[in-house]
Amino acid sequence: MNQTAIVSGSLASLARQNNTSIAESFLNADVIVIVDVSGSMNQSDARNGQRRYDVACQELARLQRELPGKIAVVAFSDHAEFAPGGVPPYSGAGTNLAGALQFVKVADGLVKFVVISDGIPDDEERALATARQFQSKIHTIYVGPEDDFGGGRRFLEKLAATSGGQFTTSDRAHELADKTRRLLLTA
Repeated sequence: MNQTAIVSGSLASLARQNNTSIAESFLNADVIVIVDVSGSMNQSDARNGQRRYDVACQELARLQRELPGKIAVVAFSDHAEFAPGGVPPYSGAGTNLAGALQFVKVADGLVKFVVISDGIPDDEERALATARQFQSKIHTIYVGPEDDFGGGRRFLEKLAATSGGQFTTSDRAHELADKTRRLLLTA
């Protein structure tokens, strides 16, 4: 996916369509999706032999089309970065999930959170400790190999459980749009 593209349904797309600022569009977002763009996401062992990053971007674009203007995208690797166009820029560096959670913490209690990752953070304990500080639930989507050799699936299950969130895998992410819609309707 072109990293400079503007995804249909993204905050930048809605801002352009409604002739408003991205900041105004952000105020209508109900979910912040935190996408892993680290080096491990370049592995071609996700669904149908695709790169983990590509599967993450596909699922994210689908969610934005189905829930226009409701999803803010934040990419993370060594640092976190807001991606108003809806495509998280691939960085290929480390996996500072704790830093990404700190970056979005300002919106805690106001929105819901979804982490899309292969589940291999630089510091698991720090990421879990940061997640425990959240009022909002943190939902997770695993994109990675089915054999889960690195333990990423288990980590993301633990991360979701820590905050009372739900866990799913990229092969079932089509269910996530329905789950996300239901989450938007609950307090």
